[in-house]
Amino acid sequence: MPYPEEYRRRLVELVRSGRSPEDLALEFEPCAPTIRKWARKAGVPPLTGGPRRAFVEPEVDDKDAEIKKLRREVARLREEREILKKAAAWVCHEQRERSSA
Repeated sequence: MPYPEEYRRRLVELVRSGRSPEDLALEFEPCAPTIRKWARKAGVPPLTGGPRRAFVEPEVDDKDAEIKKLRREVARLREEREILKKAAAWVCHEQRERSSA
C-alpha cells in the first residue's frame, strides 16, 4: 500500500530542511532510497553531507554481561533439551511395552 501524499510531503520537507534520507529512514518506515526518490521528484537537490546518526558501540561491561547472560541461556537450553530427549525415550519405551503386552 502506498504511503499517503501528506506523509511523503512531510518527509520531503524534512530532507529540504537538511536531514538526510538515511537519518530519516532510521526514524521512519520508508527506506533511504525511497525517501531520496521522493525528494528528487519534488526538486530537492541531493545532499552532499549532513547530520547522520553514528553507530555507538555498547559499553564493554554491557557486552560482557550480555555474553554471560547468553551463555547461561545456552546452558539452560541444552539442559532442557537433554531432559526432553530422555523423556521422549522413556515415553517411547513405555509405549512399546504397552503395545507388546
